[in-house]
Amino acid sequence: MHFHLDYYPFSLFSRQPTPFVTTLHGRLDLPEHQSVFATFSSVPLISISDAQRRPVPDAGWVRTIHHGLPERLLTPQPVRPGYFAFLGRISPEKALDQAIGIAKRCGVPLKIAAKVDAVDRDYFEAEIRKLLTPPDVEYIGEISDGEKSIFLSGAIALLAPIAWPEPFGLVLIEAMACGTPVIAFNRGASPEIVEDGLTGFVVEDERGAVAAANRLSRLSRGTIRRRFEERFTARRMAREYVVVYRSLIEFELMRSRQAVAGASFR
Repeated sequence: MHFHLDYYPFSLFSRQPTPFVTTLHGRLDLPEHQSVFATFSSVPLISISDAQRRPVPDAGWVRTIHHGLPERLLTPQPVRPGYFAFLGRISPEKALDQAIGIAKRCGVPLKIAAKVDAVDRDYFEAEIRKLLTPPDVEYIGEISDGEKSIFLSGAIALLAPIAWPEPFGLVLIEAMACGTPVIAFNRGASPEIVEDGLTGFVVEDERGAVAAANRLSRLSRGTIRRRFEERFTARRMAREYVVVYRSLIEFELMRSRQAVAGASFR
């Protein structure tokens, strides 16, 4: 069995013989996580990045498996890039205000395709709305998967100035699927996903992002798409999960045989 329910299955399923594994998708640096993973230290876990593991290094990690996308879900489109893109959701940890600052300092228009969750509505109204000044800063709103290929292909780069230890960052590989470079802040898993100088640039702050924008012409959009195909497809992700499933089944079979053998000597 494969769970995506955080630590809720641990107590029940650690007491039954069917092999199981849990993929953790959230941040693990909150205080309560220490006692949870100390209590259930033998529960097998999948991390979605090595960075996600850092707060709880002694948990029962069996493998890191990066997320993947269907290979043809998003593809490069024949459009001329003419703006920076911000994709995902508007919240304090996504730091849209810094993306706007980067775009303005570069003199490049910014298009924002992002949702505002109810919990972030007050933040949006108080901190972000005043910064939405078309045509230089255009707020499109949330878009569908069917709209992302055109949106991302039309971007000179995706800006991801995150302000939290993000465990993965799906928008980064969505951009790569379209051949679009990424400029990301050095937080969480960004350095694992973005290959600095190849698929984008990993920077420390706004100043570094502006400097990186001047180097975007050195990157090959064809190479970025190829690196997506090599590293971040759903097929690659599925193959890695199958390896984990088989190893857990084999381990449980071996443990069962040892228990039977031990019983025969008593």
